[in-house]
Amino acid sequence: MIKRDIRLSQESVREFVSAANRCSSDVDVGYDRIIVDAKSIMGVYSLDLSHVLTVSYAEPDQNFEMVLNRFSVA
Repeated sequence: MIKRDIRLSQESVREFVSAANRCSSDVDVGYDRIIVDAKSIMGVYSLDLSHVLTVSYAEPDQNFEMVLNRFSVA
């Protein structure tokens, strides 16, 4: 399982969900004990975006990782 920490804004949710939908594996995103399907725009919008979010996915995907790099938290 690959995990990355990101930060999203209201404006960047659509781009993130669109990139997650192009992934062949399942993608989850969340914080603490709250985890949603990253391919669900309503699920991602339901998160408190003031938190650092953790993205989890099973297989490396170069295109998805390029999008994640833009939202990455060091």
